[in-house]
Amino acid sequence: MKKLFVLLMALFTLAQVDAQEKNVIRIATDNTDLILQVAPNGRLYQAYLGDKLLNEKDINNFSPYVKGGSDGSVSTRGWEVYPGSGAEDYFEPAVAITHNDGNPSTILRYISSEQKAVAGGTETIIQLKDDQYPVEVTLHYIAYPKENVIKTWSEIKHAEKKPVTLWRYASTMLYFSGNEYYLTEFSSDWAKEAQMSTQPLLFGKKVIDTKLGSRAAMHTHPFFELGFEQPAQEAQGRAMLGTIGWTGNFQFTFEVDNVGNLRVIPAINPYASDYELKPNEVFTTPEFIFTFSNNGTGEASRNLHAWARNYQLKDGQGDRMTLLNNWENTYFKFNEELLAELMKEAKHLGVDMFLLDDGWFGNKHPRNSDNAGLGDWEVMRSKLPGGIPALVQSAKKAGVKFGIWIEPEMVNPKSELFEKHPDWAIQLPNRETYYYRNQLVLDLSNPKVQDFVYGVVDKILTENPEVAFFKWDCNSPITNIYSPYLKNKQGQLYIDHVRGIYNVLKRVKDKYPNVPMMLCSGGGARCDYEALKYYTEFWCSDNTDPIERLFIQWGFSQIFPAKAMCAHVTSWNKKTSVKFRTDVASMCKLGFDLGLKELNADEQTYCQNAVANWTRLKKVILNGDQYRLVSPYDGNHMSLMYTSPDKNKAVLYTYDIHPRFGEKLLPVKLQGLDAKKMYKVKEINLMPNSKSNLAANENTYSGDYLMKVGINAFTTNQAFSRVIELTAE
Repeated sequence: MKKLFVLLMALFTLAQVDAQEKNVIRIATDNTDLILQVAPNGRLYQAYLGDKLLNEKDINNFSPYVKGGSDGSVSTRGWEVYPGSGAEDYFEPAVAITHNDGNPSTILRYISSEQKAVAGGTETIIQLKDDQYPVEVTLHYIAYPKENVIKTWSEIKHAEKKPVTLWRYASTMLYFSGNEYYLTEFSSDWAKEAQMSTQPLLFGKKVIDTKLGSRAAMHTHPFFELGFEQPAQEAQGRAMLGTIGWTGNFQFTFEVDNVGNLRVIPAINPYASDYELKPNEVFTTPEFIFTFSNNGTGEASRNLHAWARNYQLKDGQGDRMTLLNNWENTYFKFNEELLAELMKEAKHLGVDMFLLDDGWFGNKHPRNSDNAGLGDWEVMRSKLPGGIPALVQSAKKAGVKFGIWIEPEMVNPKSELFEKHPDWAIQLPNRETYYYRNQLVLDLSNPKVQDFVYGVVDKILTENPEVAFFKWDCNSPITNIYSPYLKNKQGQLYIDHVRGIYNVLKRVKDKYPNVPMMLCSGGGARCDYEALKYYTEFWCSDNTDPIERLFIQWGFSQIFPAKAMCAHVTSWNKKTSVKFRTDVASMCKLGFDLGLKELNADEQTYCQNAVANWTRLKKVILNGDQYRLVSPYDGNHMSLMYTSPDKNKAVLYTYDIHPRFGEKLLPVKLQGLDAKKMYKVKEINLMPNSKSNLAANENTYSGDYLMKVGINAFTTNQAFSRVIELTAE
């Protein structure tokens, strides 16, 4: 056995040496290989991206060159990993630089590479350099073997005597060769987030981008799905999921070339962003995260969910609090006494926390509507004479924790902050100012503004260390696009503003690492994995109509785990029952935003029981494997489920949306169970004094039966839902 081990190690070493001699770089997960190779011309090319190669020697059988076409070009071309502009590549570049002498070309050649262990995987670091100009690019790839996820980004710097101009700066570039490619994108608007649509990618470029600056994902979200040879399917076929970690303007370019090959280029949107890079300054691009599956998008989503919980999402392994928010109950009209009563309602409901929303601040310009007060983060004495300390004490007396809403990146013209520092707001000189929702965006490229925004959070927590939660909102895109601070360097604004936000968030996280925060942006207009390093969760949409939420939550679940997705029970669409609204919200991180006085006794009892059930099962819901079973896009019903890692517990959700009269109902076939285990089926979240009419209720079935035959859980009722608990016996 020992001799065999020595022999295997020797063969592995020889394979490594052989690979090094051929300048092959292998970036590998348990299921995927990305193979890069240095060509005789010294440039780095993508030789392979696909399923994991089982034979180590096979990685040396690739050529770094890929046939670019039949045009008889003089130079041999290939799939260059990080192509520059102005050379012999005729397609979209990854990097474009105008040098001090006006030369717009960049050609990068391989210098070195190294690999090192990092949390959860292996990081590959590759050094490239232009041999005519002192420009260096460092490529980073982190491969997470178990989750089958690769994260990649680049760093650009130079040593020219004067600043250079960057006008393209991709995170990476990936190439595919196939017959057909299908793109699923996620369009959006206020109250219409994560709407999925699919189209074929044909010759030319398809570009998805945003130019909103701050509330950047209001119209399109920073993620996509690719289907190869067919549109991406849930449970079969080859699919790729990709997402960029950037809270500002992003751009995805999908370019099908003259011979039918596809380039995928994720990047910061270069719109109005020619960036002046100083000598020895490092320009770091956003992280691009991607995963593949040969079994459809469901498996790919589970890859991303597990990766996010393990390595990216703030407190990804930690708990989440249920809550009662006051916004849709009171809006701006409240006082200390009323809030104290609502905190008692939160305790009666059984949630963990009471969250005070907008309207608690401003004195000279009281925040009694959305046209005043933003920027003046002092407690409004007329409403709350005891300040935040009195609210914390009332929450403690009621037996719940206390959280608070802030929007520190924004300012109303009617505010003391704007009166003192009008130059801190992004606004154009010599033009009439346009106000989106009566407010302006603070210029986070300005370090003084960064200090101010950080100080909003720091002051609240320093004076009130028992504040347990922040809801951090961002209700306006950048308008009147001019930075008084940057003066003649306006090409920096969109980028440096976002970096300024991250500087603030890093400071907050460093000093208050255990304070959870919700990422909100007029709904779900901020939803990226860079921001989620600093936020424990995000608000999917202001639209809490449960039927609309089924589509919104289905869309977001493609990329984000349930643990990161906030869903509240509200009064939107009162034509639906409280049970239906609660069952829809309980498939994510559960909260409430209504007054208990509008509920009758049975509805209150139901909500209490639903909260108790969710709390009891939240480890399965928040940390389990998600299986999307029936899509609302495919018919009149929806279903998904969560399974614990040990497969001993599962929670199944089924929703009847708008069934047709007399339509045929098919059983819901479950997934992710242990075929050999026996499972007790029990419908929960029932209204008081009602019994389940589920035929399978209280019966026991094998996992094999439940996955192959299924449960007859759908009905022809409008807006009807079931929550079903499965327990292995």
